[in-house]
Amino acid sequence: MNVKILGITLLLVGLWLFLAVQVPEGFLNGNNMFNLFLRTAMYGVLGIGVAFVIITAGIDLSIGSIVCLSGVLLSLFLSVSYHPSDREQVFAIDPQQQVIVLADETERFEEGDLLRYYGSTQARSAVVTLSSVESTNIPDQAGDGTSSASLLKVEGLDGNTSNARDGVVAKLYPIKGVDSAKGTVLIAGKHEGLAARDQIRFINPSGGMEQIVVAGTESIDGNTRVSVDGDTGALGEGWLAMPLLRDQTMPVPVALLSVLGIALLLGVVHGLLVTKIHLQPFVVTLCGLLLYRGISRWLVNDRDTGYGNEYESSLSLLTNGKFELFTLGEPYGTYSVPYAFFIFILVAILAAVFLNKTIYGRYMLALGRNVEAARFSGIDTDRMTIIGYVICTVMGALGGLFFLNYSDSIAPSSHGNFFELYAIAAAVLGGCSLRGGEGSILGVVIGTALMVTLKMFINLMKISDTLEFAIIGIVILVGVVADELLKKAVARRQASKS
Repeated sequence: MNVKILGITLLLVGLWLFLAVQVPEGFLNGNNMFNLFLRTAMYGVLGIGVAFVIITAGIDLSIGSIVCLSGVLLSLFLSVSYHPSDREQVFAIDPQQQVIVLADETERFEEGDLLRYYGSTQARSAVVTLSSVESTNIPDQAGDGTSSASLLKVEGLDGNTSNARDGVVAKLYPIKGVDSAKGTVLIAGKHEGLAARDQIRFINPSGGMEQIVVAGTESIDGNTRVSVDGDTGALGEGWLAMPLLRDQTMPVPVALLSVLGIALLLGVVHGLLVTKIHLQPFVVTLCGLLLYRGISRWLVNDRDTGYGNEYESSLSLLTNGKFELFTLGEPYGTYSVPYAFFIFILVAILAAVFLNKTIYGRYMLALGRNVEAARFSGIDTDRMTIIGYVICTVMGALGGLFFLNYSDSIAPSSHGNFFELYAIAAAVLGGCSLRGGEGSILGVVIGTALMVTLKMFINLMKISDTLEFAIIGIVILVGVVADELLKKAVARRQASKS
């Protein structure tokens, strides 16, 4: 362990001891320890990514925007929508004539069916009874002919509903029985397409609505018994059911690989701009910071996004899942380690092996120390620089996954702001020299833990959070000054020996 790592380790331990003595119930309780591990993992992957760029004598200011862009892309790739199993698009509606014209001809509906017209920006949701179905013609999309459609004559359509050309009409099914003790509902009709994780919207024509997740289905005498993950106590006679099928944009593995692939491509672009166009890393990554932020805001029209609780039992466990260790009495509670921390430690081990035990790691260190000497030694310096930026952007994408699961939503205008400061501070504190050619993954891990602890120190000691970035700035400055003083001390010692 070198002097830098030893120094920040002692500082970290000292800060922990201080907080443990001053605010034991606040610092040592299980929830706070869990958050300490979790935040160390979340910011740590960013610190490792930036460390590889700094080692090659570069800098990356875009990693916060990469976190934002990766989170936005992942939320879009994994977006989930629900649509009625038996539905048809509306072409026009005439509430005065109690007529709904569909956009296509259909045999899905029959006389006596209960239907719900909804989804229109102009129309009120309404439950109606189908009187008859007739064939009709409507203008085709080209406007130079007609196409076949269905005309629905209904009863009960709200006469105040405005004429509209959007929305859908969906079939409703009567509830034949409810077993609240077993959490099951018997619905009229066969619903072979209904499966676990789909939903059912239960509608009371006299008022009221419940939307419950499907846990399983069973066919019984031409009807369907549905096990639901929710309270069925409010349901009863007269309620209607509208099955909603789950539609996921991408499978989870495909979405994850797509985001990582995009991040990898961005890293290659950064590296090529620096090595082939000879642009300054500061300029390249600053432009990336602005560009990726702008793209993120444009993709979702600057609205908050996320995938909510759709992946609570799968993807969200990467961040929010925990391995319980032991339980103490109040006020300390249960101590646990988040799964994300195990992933972070695995990433850190792989990064350390790559940096210290492979030829490519030694090449990157040599590049950072002296680019000309490395080039004359036969090292492909351009390739090493590109690899550094690729590692950084991929770590940013992994951080995007962590932060998306942690917050459960993303505000693209602010998500990831100043994360590059945390990452750079963690790398500098961990022994990475801004001149390049020097760095330790273990140091980055400890540096990240120190940064997270400093943030907790501010909160627990009730210091104004407006000073947070001032403290980060001081930490970076102290790290740079210490690095400079240490280099001068080593140089003087070597000079005196010679």
